Amino acid sequence: MSVPAAPAPYVLFPGTAREALGRYAQIFGGKLSLFSYADFSRTDGAADAIAHGMLEGAVTLFGADAGPGEKSVAMQGLMLSLLGTAQPEVLHGWFDQLAQDGAVIDPLAPKPWGATDGQVVDRFGLHWLIGYEP
Repeated sequence: MSVPAAPAPYVLFPGTAREALGRYAQIFGGKLSLFSYADFSRTDGAADAIAHGMLEGAVTLFGADAGPGEKSVAMQGLMLSLLGTAQPEVLHGWFDQLAQDGAVIDPLAPKPWGATDGQVVDRFGLHWLIGYEP
């Protein structure tokens, strides 16, 4: 496993880690590794629940299913920024895919200050800020 050069989110999902991380791998590409509670010989959660998952690639993201007594993700006052992280056509594709079954907060479009950006909350509850400079 390579270590990201910047902080990478570690998301606790409400039992949807396998689906969410799999979807992010479809959208962003990269290498996805998933480990269940059983894989780690853990008994503090369901055997098939994800104890640790990681997506490594253009977007680095870690996640797991929240264990008993742990709170799952609830995004308030935080966005995952993908500003300038890929070519405009790639960013538009990512935005559109994240918006499927999610909620567009601000369409990905040119803004008065000259940049193009937008915000979307995906179906797993993550709030994304995506954009680029001309």
